[in-house]
Amino acid sequence: MSAGTGAGGVPGPWGQAPAGRPGADPGALEHALREVAPERYDAYERLLHALAEGQVWMLLWHGTPGSPDAQYGNMEISGHGYAPAVTSAEQLTASGWARAHEVISGREIAASLYRTRWGLWLNPHAPGGGVGVPWADLRRIAAGLERLPAGPLKLSEPQVNAQQFFALLERQAGEVRAVRALRRAWVRPAVGEPYLAIGLDLYDSSPPSVESVRALMQRAIAVAPEGLAVSTVAMADEYDPVALWMRANARPFFDREAGRPPVYPQPTPYPGQPMQGQPTPGWSYGTQPPAQGWGQQPQRPWPGYPGR
Repeated sequence: MSAGTGAGGVPGPWGQAPAGRPGADPGALEHALREVAPERYDAYERLLHALAEGQVWMLLWHGTPGSPDAQYGNMEISGHGYAPAVTSAEQLTASGWARAHEVISGREIAASLYRTRWGLWLNPHAPGGGVGVPWADLRRIAAGLERLPAGPLKLSEPQVNAQQFFALLERQAGEVRAVRALRRAWVRPAVGEPYLAIGLDLYDSSPPSVESVRALMQRAIAVAPEGLAVSTVAMADEYDPVALWMRANARPFFDREAGRPPVYPQPTPYPGQPMQGQPTPGWSYGTQPPAQGWGQQPQRPWPGYPGR
């Protein structure tokens, strides 16, 4: 893998950003970072929690914090974009970064970056090249780590014996006018128990429609096999990796408009697992060299866990 920096930059959230949460341990992020290693999913989850509660020093390629032309620096790893950051004032000095920087909470930078499918790279100057957090994990931080499954996700067709549950869903979905189609997937997160995901393709997301679908799911879950965990996924969510997988791989088991192609926002592959038939996204970065002292290629760069 290779890493590079350039002048393209990543737009930043302007204005004064809050520091980490009051009472947060300022050393927790660096401690968690030292524990991360491939296959150490528990350590990686602790890193995400520390990032959610802490703050980072974003490296600005252009401008100063709050200026209209301010842009974050950038890196490209295996065709995916990352904005570099350091984890403390001491690491900022060690990096040799000679331009401006912005201190921002981990939760706020996560919410800013994931919507444009940029990841966050922590301490790229460090021995070993630092650690990358893909945008799919930044989305988890922004939405709440306990609300979304921990990757890497293993996704497949369900093999559970739940025919009564599926039959009830299929039958009653025809009576709920908000439902266009239903899909399903078996999700095995890296941390936590596996569960059945039901993909909801709705005509609209108005409160009455959402309430009618919620009632539908409650009726169906009442006849689900004991111990089967069931979750729902909005098929219109262009950032959800489970919805992306179901779009590409799962046929609807209920389709009100069978024979018509579904209409979704144009999907974009998520880091580490491009969708079948979709090109891997690329980024253009300009030609200016990186600031002296930190822009050398990282040693064995590790962009978090793929397929999240």
